[in-house]
Amino acid sequence: MESTKKGGKLDKYTFSMHNARMSYAQQVHISSKVCFVQAYAKINLALDVLGRRTDGYHELATVMQTIDLHDTICLTATDDNRVHMICTTPELSNDENLAARAAYLVRERLACTQGVRIELYKRIPTTAGLGGGSSDAAAVLLALDQWWQLQLSPSDLLNMAASLGSDVPFFLIGGLALCEGRGERVTPLACYWPSSMRWLRLLKPAISVSTKAVFRNLPASDYTDGTHSRAASTALNASQIPDVNHLHNGLERGVLERYPEIAAAREDLLKAGARFVRLSGSGPTLFAPFAELARAFQVQQQLQAQGYEVYLSRAINPNAGSVCFF
Repeated sequence: MESTKKGGKLDKYTFSMHNARMSYAQQVHISSKVCFVQAYAKINLALDVLGRRTDGYHELATVMQTIDLHDTICLTATDDNRVHMICTTPELSNDENLAARAAYLVRERLACTQGVRIELYKRIPTTAGLGGGSSDAAAVLLALDQWWQLQLSPSDLLNMAASLGSDVPFFLIGGLALCEGRGERVTPLACYWPSSMRWLRLLKPAISVSTKAVFRNLPASDYTDGTHSRAASTALNASQIPDVNHLHNGLERGVLERYPEIAAAREDLLKAGARFVRLSGSGPTLFAPFAELARAFQVQQQLQAQGYEVYLSRAINPNAGSVCFF
């Protein structure tokens, strides 16, 4: 994609196509002191677990879509050669935050000592199966590449993203994509979204779920051959509605069995009027699509009356996002 600048704004997901080598120290040039960027959440429309790999990870095939629920990140240049991480969720204000780790990684790979303060306004629920931390990391990688004019190649960005987490490579591209391997092989799909799924009702049960624990406890009987994700991606790429049977999450059965709170929330979503409910990633967040806003809003009111944390969202093409410089 061609990087363009217009009215002081750069497209969030455009990045340099130059084959920049990373074997030497880069001289960072900053044209402005402050940079804002949005980091979007995702849902898994389909998720197949093919089996355990020799490196301890699981081989996956999954169809992911970015949604308009997002975090906002402000990057400010500092003169102290340090990375400062400040988050509205206090327990995330540390160097283990993936956003901070992304900044440290860029500095390490390029032998760069430029200081930066990262302020993260957190709206995406944490440990929710929505990829918030991974999206924050990808947003920082892309923002620093543009802000510091590093001209990193797509392969450089991908390698850094994959080293930070399995979902981070997807967020370099966003939109609708088929992700394979442990998530690092990303194939963008056509920008098509069924009208029957125009609105997405998200429900976050009041528990946290460890992704590592979900995969560790996954029995081989829940492995599939990737048919569901590949069939769903083929249909969407042809601007067709995928068969609902292929909107399958191989982690869902085990999660619902192990976490009764999530199973109860799923039943409450269905009772409230959702026709279809699926777990996003390893959970605990559930999503239900709606064709009409009125019906989605009615379901929201009922679930809120029951004390649930709910969000109304929609699919989004990441071109709607921007990096803003001041």
